[in-house]
Amino acid sequence: MTFKRARSEEQREIRRRAILDTAAAMLDEMPVAEVSLNELSRRVGLAKSNVLRYFESREAVLLELLDVFLERWLTELADELAAGVDAHAGPEERARELAEVLSRSLADRTVLCDLFGAQGGVLEHNVSVEVVKRHKRSSLARLTTMTDLVRRHVPELGAGAQLFCLMSLVSAGALSAYVPPPPSLLAAYADEPALGALHLELDEALRASFTATLLGALPRDLKA
Repeated sequence: MTFKRARSEEQREIRRRAILDTAAAMLDEMPVAEVSLNELSRRVGLAKSNVLRYFESREAVLLELLDVFLERWLTELADELAAGVDAHAGPEERARELAEVLSRSLADRTVLCDLFGAQGGVLEHNVSVEVVKRHKRSSLARLTTMTDLVRRHVPELGAGAQLFCLMSLVSAGALSAYVPPPPSLLAAYADEPALGALHLELDEALRASFTATLLGALPRDLKA
């Protein structure tokens, strides 16, 4: 793909979208850490200097993709929760069902989890204050959306719903770093099966974490 110089806002938006779409396709093939600006430029058909006219760095591209993927996921999550949480069940059962749906949903979206994992330590570096501010405003809006979803199904969480949502996304990013295990680790587990106790399946790990957190956050009088 090659482009002539963009001379209108519409053309500039087409370029930006092509860069984002190309980066998204790369994330289907490789982890965040392997996405380079050089390869992105080559695939999109623009010189690296031209890519930098639209995004100030590789990290800026990936931060915008994080927001795109997060918004898309939250839209899908609303339907998943509506189908998976019984509104007539008690607080503990609804909390367990919410943890089940949330863990399965995130584990199915490994690219989103990988982006969460890179957010604080990588993606929020090498970007300007304005890019960070724009990203954080968007993140706060998405967090509010997720909090409203969680509170809709387990209103008993009250003010604790926002902290749960924030920590659940942090946990998804952190735990995703352990899956899939590299070949050397799988070989070690095969040689010494006892070491398999350290093996993590992402959905199982997230489910255990979310369930424990949600049940612990419920008011004590509801658990008596």
